[in-house]
Amino acid sequence: MDAVSEDLVLLPATRRALTHRIAVAQSEGRAPSVVAAVARGGEVRWEGTRTSVEGHGPDGNVQYRIGSISKTFTAVLVMRLRDEGLLQLDDPLEKHLPGTGVGEVTIAQLLSHTGGLAAETPGEWWERTPAAMRPELADVLGEDPFRWEPGRRHHYSNPGYTLLGSLVEEVRGRPWAEVLRAEVLEPLGLDRTTARPQAPHAGGWAVHPWADVMMPEPLEDLGLMAAAGQLWSTTRDLARFAMFLARGEERVLSAETVREMRTPAAPPDPASAELGYGLGVQLMDSSGRKLAGHTGSLPGFVAGLWVSEADDIAAVVLANCTSGLPAASVAADLLAIVADAEPRLPEPWKPFREADPVALELCGPWYWGTSAQVLRLMSDGLLELAPMGATGRAARFRAEPDGTWTGLTGYYAGETLRAVRRVDGSVSHLDLGSFVFTREPYDAQAPVPGGVDPQGWRGIG
Repeated sequence: MDAVSEDLVLLPATRRALTHRIAVAQSEGRAPSVVAAVARGGEVRWEGTRTSVEGHGPDGNVQYRIGSISKTFTAVLVMRLRDEGLLQLDDPLEKHLPGTGVGEVTIAQLLSHTGGLAAETPGEWWERTPAAMRPELADVLGEDPFRWEPGRRHHYSNPGYTLLGSLVEEVRGRPWAEVLRAEVLEPLGLDRTTARPQAPHAGGWAVHPWADVMMPEPLEDLGLMAAAGQLWSTTRDLARFAMFLARGEERVLSAETVREMRTPAAPPDPASAELGYGLGVQLMDSSGRKLAGHTGSLPGFVAGLWVSEADDIAAVVLANCTSGLPAASVAADLLAIVADAEPRLPEPWKPFREADPVALELCGPWYWGTSAQVLRLMSDGLLELAPMGATGRAARFRAEPDGTWTGLTGYYAGETLRAVRRVDGSVSHLDLGSFVFTREPYDAQAPVPGGVDPQGWRGIG
């Protein structure tokens, strides 16, 4: 085993803490079974299980129903359509899936739950009734599908993801599950993630709230609602999927696109720890650590999946009880245990083999008015602008073929940075979205908007 691999093997004390956490969760949550996994460096580094059946416990290959984590898989399919140029996120649904009656809602709004649609379907509880009760989209949406004006607020909607599943089917011309298998599950090697349960799989249970007795939950096929919560999976598959959400995989989605999915697209609820909702991805703050992933539940099952890109750690928790065990919180705790006990080792610093001479020329201090900034050339080829003091706007920039740089983060995301040169070729100043950055505060030799007082800097006298 090489040195890098040794660093990724969890220490005995860390493994003991992880086991203790799920043991407490299973006991206090009164779950028939719980299975968990933690991945780091792209590989599963720990698996744990606790069960009420003595001498027998599920492992990372046993399927559980994952509920709304299915939505993130559906979102991946939609983003693939966008990346292929088959649709745009600001397209109204009607452009690609006509006749729904809610066609003014955009694809981005459906992905981020800002379309204003109802949280649930009309009629009886869809998770515990046959799909035959909802054979058409009209049965899923009902006569009054809106609760809010589209685009006004985040309102979680299961019917919204049913529409996205139907959108995938309309554009691809094949069933949602078939497209998912070919375009996501097989390329990522998720051979234990399926639309219908495949042995070995757990049974779903309801645990009486006031007595230590159980009752099996009905197992319903969700039909049109499949894209919102149909899938079954394992901790090993989901850990791999979580790392994909952090890193991307070119055969499915690029790192840039999964980063876009993890970017807030809907505002957070002030009463929750959530940082908002991305494009099919829940975002959460856990003790200052930014997590992305999703939670899930269906009768008999709860699930939680989180990944911390900064820590390169993912955690998954699955349990077969309708309620009681907070799978999402436990998954966040598992991730924190590893991140806190065994902090990620930074990559070794390495100098450039060949630095861009133009970018190198721009490095160093700059001033926006009297605000001191510094521009650095990073080893990944990006330019980083950061304040020298405690406050200010920071951003990273990507080089473009025309000699400009495009903002990737922060206030300047999407804005253009360009170096303006004098007749002799020397750099006069930087123009960043009309802001002028000069080598000296209010440099009289640069075209500072509003001009520079000819008497220059002076004291009070």
